[in-house]
Amino acid sequence: MLESLEKLLILQDRDHHLRRVREELAQLEPEREALRQRLQSAQAALEQVRQRLRQLENERRQLELEVASKQQLIDRYTHQQMQTRKNEEYQALSLEIERLKAAIRQIEDRELDLMEQAELGQKEMATVQDTLRHTENWVREQQTLLQQREQNLRLEYQKLSAERHQLANDLEPSLRQRYERLLKSRGGNVVVGIAHGVCGGCHMRLPPQVVVDCRSDQEIVTCPNCGRILYYKREMDMEVVD
Repeated sequence: MLESLEKLLILQDRDHHLRRVREELAQLEPEREALRQRLQSAQAALEQVRQRLRQLENERRQLELEVASKQQLIDRYTHQQMQTRKNEEYQALSLEIERLKAAIRQIEDRELDLMEQAELGQKEMATVQDTLRHTENWVREQQTLLQQREQNLRLEYQKLSAERHQLANDLEPSLRQRYERLLKSRGGNVVVGIAHGVCGGCHMRLPPQVVVDCRSDQEIVTCPNCGRILYYKREMDMEVVD
């Protein structure tokens, strides 16, 4: 194989690795965002339980105030009963007292229900807090791993970039320019092999003479269809059309 082709293949290999490193670096921020979202979800779950417990406590206190208010009315009506001498007024006060006592019993039943809900909520909060602690620890570990991974990738990128720069400078200027132009227009695969008389880049059948020229390994040969640089290796199973 021509030395220039070997250099191009090595350069292309470094470009492939550089592209892979860039893609991995680009994925780091979405991964970090996913970790932040996971932590925020765990925090939001805890806050939701806390909010529900606060609502239960506020409702319970409101009910206590209602009971106290109704009890004050009962005390007042009981005192009025002791002062009145009219049977009708006494009976009316008795009915009102019984109505208030019935209302208090209903409120107390609701208070018991709220207390049961609060007890369940406290158990749920303990579970959610435990989940949050585990999530925080896991997220910190993953963030550390991501940071280490980013450092390694940036070091690898610097090394590959330096190698790439040296390899590109070792090429003839015209060949380097051709390669760079193809890299920009065609993407990662600029130097491609041929098999069965077909270009490894565009997968179009090549003219017989192009296949022969490539196999002779005397000069740089390009695909007449896509312009990519062609190469041949003995292990390639070529089909040359006579």
